[in-house]
Amino acid sequence: MPAYAGRLMQAELEALGNALENPQRPVAAIVGGAKVSTKLELLGHLSKRVNKLVIGGGMANTFLFAQGIEVGKSLCERDLADTARDIVAEAKKNGCEIVLPVDAAVAKEFKANAPHEIVPVDKVPADSMILDIGPVSVEQLNALFVNCRTVVWNGPVGAFELTPFDQGTTAVAKTVAKLTQQGKLLSVAGGGDTVAALAHAGVLEQFSYVSTAGGAFLEWLEGKELPGVVALEKAAG
Repeated sequence: MPAYAGRLMQAELEALGNALENPQRPVAAIVGGAKVSTKLELLGHLSKRVNKLVIGGGMANTFLFAQGIEVGKSLCERDLADTARDIVAEAKKNGCEIVLPVDAAVAKEFKANAPHEIVPVDKVPADSMILDIGPVSVEQLNALFVNCRTVVWNGPVGAFELTPFDQGTTAVAKTVAKLTQQGKLLSVAGGGDTVAALAHAGVLEQFSYVSTAGGAFLEWLEGKELPGVVALEKAAG
C-alpha cells in the first residue's frame, strides 16, 4: 500500500527537522520535569546536538546534588549522582554547556501559596524544598535565549501547577515567545506538561511549533526511530 503523511504529521516532521537535524545555531534545549531517570536517553542525545542544555524542575536538583550541593527536602535522585556527573562530562566533551539554576524559590510544603523564600541554590534550608527557579536564574536564561537562534523545550522548570511556583516557567516561556514573535528564534516545544505550562503562561500560540505527539515527540528527541516515519521513508524511497 502507498504511504502518506497527513498535514499535521508533515508540519510536525518539518518543525522537528528544523529544530535539531538542520538547526540555526546556537541551539538551546530546555529539559525539565521531575526525574532524571525518565530522561537519561534524552539528555545523552541532546548533549550531542545542542550548544546549551538547560536542566530545570526536579531533575536539576539531582545535578546540583551531584556537584556537592545540599538540596534539603527537594525531590532528588541521590542514587543517580554518578550518572549526572557522567552526563555533564559527556556534554563538555561534545562542546555542550549544561546550565543549572543558581537561585531557587523554596518552601517547607508542596502546596499552592505555601510560605516561601528565594535563596541561592547552595543555601537551601535542610527543612525546605526547591519548587521553582529564582529571579536570577530567570534573568540568566533570558540572556541566554537572546543569543540563541533555536530553542527546543520539553518539561517545565518548576512546579508550574502551584502558584507562585509557576513564575519561573511562565517568565521563561514569555521570553521565548517574545523572541519567536520578533523573528529572532525558532521555538519548538512538546510533552503534556510543557503544553500545559505554555497554555498557563498564555503563549501556546506564540511558539513556532508545539507538538501534539506526546511520547513520540520525546522518542524523537531521544534520537529513536519512529515506525511511522520509517514507513514513510521506505515508501518515498
